[in-house]
Amino acid sequence: MLWAGWRSAYMSEVQQGAETEVCLFCELPSGTDEETYILARTNSAYAVLNLYPYTSGHLLITTNRHVGKPGDLAADEQQDVWSLLARTQAALEEVLDPHGYNLGVNQGRAGGAGVPGHFHLHVVPRWSGDANFMTAVANARILPEPLEDTWARLREALAD
Repeated sequence: MLWAGWRSAYMSEVQQGAETEVCLFCELPSGTDEETYILARTNSAYAVLNLYPYTSGHLLITTNRHVGKPGDLAADEQQDVWSLLARTQAALEEVLDPHGYNLGVNQGRAGGAGVPGHFHLHVVPRWSGDANFMTAVANARILPEPLEDTWARLREALAD
């Protein structure tokens, strides 16, 4: 069994967060795409690089509207989320050439959501043999390039 101490500290911080705090995902769209790492937008949703990525290209797809559960998404929001998933995966394949993906929703505090009240879909590119012990042993992740560079390359691919 491996123990990830960083995750325990992270979850402790999340549990202490007040529900009334400003929602990160509600605030991001008001900034510039470059400063917020937003990759693409639709009428009701957007894709953004994760500031705490598990791998290069780890991104989140979320809605503009503050909604907590996938079942509460309106039809246009559902369509925009899945459309962004298809578009971002195509860009990830062009730029980073992953061998697979982890796609997931952490719903609610108990489900591990860092922003528990706002639906977001994790898109985590994976490569054969990419698992290592750095996160568990050294509280670190190995990313081959800075977020700024990943954002620029993916943004260009999404513009095509």
